Amino acid sequence: MRGQKPVVVAAAVVASLCLGTSVAAAGDGWGATPGSDGAGDSYYPQDGNGGYNVADYNLKVTYDPPSHQLTGNQAITARATQSLSSFDLDFKGLTVDSVKVDGRAAKFARTGDHELVVTPSRALWRGQNFKVEIAYHGVPAPINDPALGNNGWQFAQAGGAFVAGEPRSATTWYPVNDTPLDKATFHLAITVPDEWGVIANGREKPSFKAPGGTTHVWAEETPIVPYMTTVAIDKWTFDRQTRKDGTPVVSAFAPGVPDSTKQAEGRLPEILDFLESKFGKYPIDAAGGIFLNEQIGFSLETMSRPIYSAGWAGTVPTIVHENAHQWYGDSVAVERWKDVCLNECFASYATWLWDEGKEGVDLDKQYADDVKKATTTFWNGKLYDMGQGNEFTYVYSKGPMMLHALRNYVGEQAFSRVLKTWPSLHRDGNASMRQFQRYTETVSHQNLQGFFDAWVYGTGKPADQYLYPGGLKPAA
Repeated sequence: MRGQKPVVVAAAVVASLCLGTSVAAAGDGWGATPGSDGAGDSYYPQDGNGGYNVADYNLKVTYDPPSHQLTGNQAITARATQSLSSFDLDFKGLTVDSVKVDGRAAKFARTGDHELVVTPSRALWRGQNFKVEIAYHGVPAPINDPALGNNGWQFAQAGGAFVAGEPRSATTWYPVNDTPLDKATFHLAITVPDEWGVIANGREKPSFKAPGGTTHVWAEETPIVPYMTTVAIDKWTFDRQTRKDGTPVVSAFAPGVPDSTKQAEGRLPEILDFLESKFGKYPIDAAGGIFLNEQIGFSLETMSRPIYSAGWAGTVPTIVHENAHQWYGDSVAVERWKDVCLNECFASYATWLWDEGKEGVDLDKQYADDVKKATTTFWNGKLYDMGQGNEFTYVYSKGPMMLHALRNYVGEQAFSRVLKTWPSLHRDGNASMRQFQRYTETVSHQNLQGFFDAWVYGTGKPADQYLYPGGLKPAA
C-alpha cells in the first residue's frame, strides 16, 4: 500500500547504511522504471521527457566557424521525480562520445528522431539529485520547419552561426529536456577563434584566452525554457547600456545592419519602462537584442535577448513585441502548445498599447476598422487548440482584437490589473488559457465563459454582445 511505502524506503536506507552499501545501490531494488520519452504535449508528444526535472545546464562548447565543427561538454544538474532505471534526453544529430551519471560511466543509446537514452550504472531513486556529464561532437544541423523554415543551429552567410527556433531548437546543439514545463538556469562558456564575437542569454561574464581562441562566458540565472536559449557568433558591434534599476542591456549588431535598426534598439530602455507600466516589474535579469544580417522567417523572444531577422528587425513595434514576451511567454511560459495565445496574443497587443500610449492611436477606431475588414476565414481562425503547425497564425491578428474586446468587456480597471498581476502570479512558471480565464473572472467578478467561448475556444464571428462590448458599440 502506498501509505506504507515511506516506512519501507526508510528501512531500506537504514539497512543499506548498516551493511555499508550505497543508497543508490539500494535503489536498484525499489522498482525503478524508465522515465517517459515525452513530456505529454499532444502536439509534440516526443518532445521533453519524464522522470526528472533539470535545475541547471552548464555547457562548455568549442566551435570552429570554417569547419562548422562543434565540440561540447554538457553538465546537467537534475532531480529525479520517480525511481529511474533509465531516462531520456532530447538530442539531435551530433555524435555522443561518453556519458557519466554522478561520475560513473553510463550506458547510452540513440533512438527515434532525437532521443538519447541514458542508463546509469546504478538506479536513481525518487527525490535524488544527480549530475549528468555528456561529451559530444559534430557538425550541427537545423531542423526544417515547413512553416517557418530552419530552426535551431544555423550558419550565417558571413561565416558565423546562430541559434533560433520555436517550438524546438536547443536539441540541435546540446542535450536537453526540451519541454516548456522544465525550466532551468543556463550557463554557457563557448570558445571561438579570436576574430569572432559571441552573444548569448543572460549576463556577460569576463572572457579569457584559451587554446584556439577566446572563451566567452554568459550566465542566465532566470529559469529558462530550452527553446529560448541561444548563442550567436559573428563579428558584432556591441551596444551596452544599463537600466535605471541596474539591469545590464547588451545588444549586438551583425555587420551590415543599418543605423536605423541601431537607433530603434537604442530605445530599448524606454520600451522596457513602458512595458513595466503595463505588465509589472521586468522579470528577467538582463536585457538586449541580437540583430542578424540574415533573412530568416521570424524574430524570436529568446530570453533576455531577443534575436531578430534582417527582414523583421529595425522597427520599434517588433522590438516591443519581442520584449513583451519577456513577461508573456518567457517568464510565464505555456503549459501546453495549444495555449500559445498566452504568448503571442499578448505580445501582439503590446504593440497596440505602445501605439496608444506613445503614438496617440485610437484603438477603438483601429478595432472597428479591423472588424469591418475581417473575413469569414479570419473569424474561423482559432486562438486555442489550433493544432500542430497552426500555432503561429491568427494569434497575431485576431489575438490582439480579442484582448481589446476583453478590455472593454471587463472594464479598464480590471483589465489593467490582470495584465499587470498575471505575470507576477506565475513568474518563472507555466500557465494555461483556462487558468487565465479563471483569474480574469476572479479579478473582474464576472462569468466570462460566454466571452471566451465566442473569442478563444470557438470559431466564427462573435455575437454582438462580445464583439461590441462597452465603448466598442458602433454608432446607431
